[in-house]
Amino acid sequence: MSCPKPLKRTSCSSRKEAFRACCSFTGVLYKWTNYGKGWRPRWFLLLNGVLTYSSVILQPDETLAHVSFIGDDMSSSCSRHHHRTQRHKSRLGIVHLKVSSFRESRSDDKRFYIFTATKTHHLRTSSNKQRLAWIQALTSSSSSNKNLFNFYDTIHVSLSTQGLRNRLVQEGVGEEAVKDCEQIMLLEFDHLQTQLHLLSQERSTLLDTLRQLEAANIEVEASGGPECEYPLAQQEYSDLRCGKYSEWSTTESSDDVEKQELEETSEDDETYFFDTEDCFPQQSTGCESIGTELKMQPNVMADSGHLKIVRRKKLPDPAEKEKGVSLWSLIKDNVGKDLTRVCLPVYFNEPISSLQKCFEDLEYSYLLDRAYQHGKEGNSLQRALYVAAFAVSGYASSEGRHCKPFNPLLGETYEADFPEKGVRFFSEKVSHHPTLIACHSEGKGWKFWGDSNIRTKFWGTSIQLDPVGILTVEFDDGEIFQWSKVTTSIYNLILGKVYCDHHGLMHIRGNREYSCKLRFKEQHFLERNPRKVHGFVEDASGRKHATLFGKWDDSMYYINGVANVKPKDVGDANLLWQRTMPPTNLTRYNLTSFAITLNELTPGLQEKLPHTDSRLRPDQRHLENGEYDMANAEKLRLETRQRMSRKLQENGWKPRWFQRDSEEGTYRYVGGYWEKREEHKWDGCPNIFGELSKEINDSSSRS
Repeated sequence: MSCPKPLKRTSCSSRKEAFRACCSFTGVLYKWTNYGKGWRPRWFLLLNGVLTYSSVILQPDETLAHVSFIGDDMSSSCSRHHHRTQRHKSRLGIVHLKVSSFRESRSDDKRFYIFTATKTHHLRTSSNKQRLAWIQALTSSSSSNKNLFNFYDTIHVSLSTQGLRNRLVQEGVGEEAVKDCEQIMLLEFDHLQTQLHLLSQERSTLLDTLRQLEAANIEVEASGGPECEYPLAQQEYSDLRCGKYSEWSTTESSDDVEKQELEETSEDDETYFFDTEDCFPQQSTGCESIGTELKMQPNVMADSGHLKIVRRKKLPDPAEKEKGVSLWSLIKDNVGKDLTRVCLPVYFNEPISSLQKCFEDLEYSYLLDRAYQHGKEGNSLQRALYVAAFAVSGYASSEGRHCKPFNPLLGETYEADFPEKGVRFFSEKVSHHPTLIACHSEGKGWKFWGDSNIRTKFWGTSIQLDPVGILTVEFDDGEIFQWSKVTTSIYNLILGKVYCDHHGLMHIRGNREYSCKLRFKEQHFLERNPRKVHGFVEDASGRKHATLFGKWDDSMYYINGVANVKPKDVGDANLLWQRTMPPTNLTRYNLTSFAITLNELTPGLQEKLPHTDSRLRPDQRHLENGEYDMANAEKLRLETRQRMSRKLQENGWKPRWFQRDSEEGTYRYVGGYWEKREEHKWDGCPNIFGELSKEINDSSSRS
């Protein structure tokens, strides 16, 4: 394939057609997905600098008179890929990429890379000739696209009014009236031409701004190519010709860059071959897509009352080396006991409290946003499905989390304000015996609250955790869903690989038309497909309307009606939820990207918090910093204070921000916290992490 020739036609329609044909290319490329799936064929279409790909054949726009095919022609490609993609066509989406730059591979003459503002896409052709053709296509598309942006600025069309004059004369209209009509027509046309020119200038300015933002994003994220890339926004493109690509394509370190990029690349994670659908699960407007991007990226810039918040991506490096722990002495003394009454060293904890861990259930709060929207549109079944997916998604962060969270002190609180997710959360330890944690959260059209207690048993080689409490979601239109969590077990504490399993029946009860029952299957020793979840959405009469299935650590799907399906059988299923991949910088605690941000003190936050907030707890902070000796000392001191909590509770202590509906009811948020936070007035909030006062010791001893 040769480079497109310069345009020679001068008419408006012919020039426009030539421009569109000039920058239109299509063909099959192999795209790297991950080490599990490897290279996968995708149908690519390059049009005006935008690269579109899909697992099904992309049909070019009918207005494109000339489309250049790179590689096989349309007929042979159709026969090769049609049989594989046709049965999945109903649920596959299309991914659009705004190409920022590209470069060739030095080690493989069939491979090249395309860089967007946030990702690197690894592509491979069937031959070196095809790679050269795609590089030429990207280059010529950039040049043609740049000319197309200024297309209307170069058009000067003359308007003839002779036809109008002749028609008016035939009707017997006087010469003066004819001239007035001609003048009106010319003025309208001149006004239209001016408006078109202004719109063209605005579009050109906007595109220039987008290019600058993309370039800045690539530099900040270090996701773009090194010196060897082809920058689409630079002027050097006008000087590129066939045969010059090799001098731009590589540097001495390009092999190392390729290896590093390939090891880090897993952007599609093609679960069951549906990479295009996973990126865009449903159609949305531009604003909605921006919101979704923010939801899926907890480390983005978020505007919170004029304060730019950049959330961290890793924990601090430990200041000390960890010390060994004698498991046998702990086992001998504590078999069969309740872990909440056992004094464990700090090495068994992760650097977040149970109050913060409650907020992890809202990592995928966008599912409730979608549930609210579906219900608002009158689709109650879809609302129930997304609520069920949300109830399952809270378990995804438990994979690899073998350490227990800190047990909060009586009166300890935690707040979370995540404007990028549209969520605000607050929790408090409301009772020490029994241990109860109450939480309340508000989102886009919904509220979430509940209280929870965990009964734990330590059986030597395993731990069983039985949650007690009810979680509630209430939408602004009055529809309510309630459920309780299932049992959690942690196995192989002494020998073998430690793993976590959730099992039992989760019944999500709705106050209107639909409810849902989900079965978390218990994992057995020879289980080939563990962590399965299966259930149905039912109406009040018990009739099943939809089938849900998936895995609590990966994804959830649904099929309308009743179906006997397995997690691997997702041919005609609809994706509800997909887990966010874990961070590249793993910690000892295997915290997710979202959990890493929970104990962070962002600039200016500490001055706004009450003395009771978990982020101010010293033993937890020392553990996060890797100061293990100080963390153990502080933990022992605070546990001594914690022993006074039961006596304080018996003497009439009451929670500050929550109260019970009834004697056995759920704790509900009474309000006032966020208002006090705005006023910076924390009168009556005790310094629960400070030293015990003499008065408290004396009153406790008298009790």
